[in-house]
Amino acid sequence: MNMRITKHPILGDIEYDRKVKIYVDGQELEAIEGEMIASALLAAGIKTFRYTKKHHAPRGIFCGIGRCTDCVMTVNGMPNVRTCVTPVEEGMRVETQHGCGKWKEGAGDE
Repeated sequence: MNMRITKHPILGDIEYDRKVKIYVDGQELEAIEGEMIASALLAAGIKTFRYTKKHHAPRGIFCGIGRCTDCVMTVNGMPNVRTCVTPVEEGMRVETQHGCGKWKEGAGDE
């Protein structure tokens, strides 16, 4: 079954051209450049994106349009990235977030 999003309610139609590698919790995965991170994770069978702070309950994609925070993960060292509206880029490092997440040293530096 194909779990990739092709018609996004906020970002519009998504065309897939180039396969790239991303790293999720240290594991290399193949994704399609430009697809949403959440879509790439679902296509790889990953359904848990974060764990809540208080009860450590698993969360995954919920709204799919960037309004809630169920899909937030740490991406390239930056916590609380909404994966349902953030496109995949070559070499991205995505980590399951625990609680509020923590900034990694050098995250966001250009």
